[in-house]
Amino acid sequence: MVAALINGKEISLSIREELKLGVTELKNQGVIPGLAVVLVGNNSASRTYVNSKHKACNELGMYSEVIELAEAVSEDELLSVVRKLNNDDKIHGILVQLPLPAHISEKKVIETISPLKDVDGFHPINIGRMMTNQDSLLPCTPFGILKLIEATNIPISGKHVVVIGRSNIVGKPVGQLFLNENATVTYTHSRTTDLKRITKQADILIVAIGVAKLITSDYIKEGAIVIDVGMNRDENGKLCGDVDFENVKSVAGHITPVPGGVGPMTITMLLHNTLKAASQIENKSNLGVKL
Repeated sequence: MVAALINGKEISLSIREELKLGVTELKNQGVIPGLAVVLVGNNSASRTYVNSKHKACNELGMYSEVIELAEAVSEDELLSVVRKLNNDDKIHGILVQLPLPAHISEKKVIETISPLKDVDGFHPINIGRMMTNQDSLLPCTPFGILKLIEATNIPISGKHVVVIGRSNIVGKPVGQLFLNENATVTYTHSRTTDLKRITKQADILIVAIGVAKLITSDYIKEGAIVIDVGMNRDENGKLCGDVDFENVKSVAGHITPVPGGVGPMTITMLLHNTLKAASQIENKSNLGVKL
């Protein structure tokens, strides 16, 4: 048996075609969905991500604005920029690219963004609404993972989902999303004892630990869906995930590649959230696409 590939590139392109319909519908109502991305400093990886987001917005016909601030910008100055964007009618989504310099509180920045424009899905109000299974702007990577598994047409309800990782960005929220879908969810992490015993029970294994190729076939239940969130470099400098793909593909039923799995979905769900925020802010609900 060789695992079926869950192709994040193809799935994300399919979702973006649906989003284009929604953008066109809003434009016909006189609204152009707008995303503002704030970049602090000169982190090359952050700049690459920001450029990708800007390009993706343009391809869908959204308005995109990139605000670049110096590494030494004060926290107060950054918060002032965020408040200005909160009150800017042409901006429906605000994203402050993380990580931020050490002298700036990420918590303060996230909590200053209007929950209505919080397209990263990190504001405590949106997290709280997600936890209580209310409609909200969902964190992009966990939301993308959910969409990847939905694309396999394998029912989630009743399945045992095991998450390796407990970050606020991926691990914690992704487990909650699957709990909302009636899965049974187990969280594991660096302090978990007998990790293999737990992961081998997983119908769906979500790996977000940041250690290259740590997860091998002896962690995997035969036929399981394996979602690899990791983005690392191997000993040859080649991109790889937290899962040893070549070793695991003969045991898993479905698996995401790295690159080309979870990565493309994150930006796509950011676009989804921007469109949804624009629709809600402008009180337009009849979009012709499922949000």
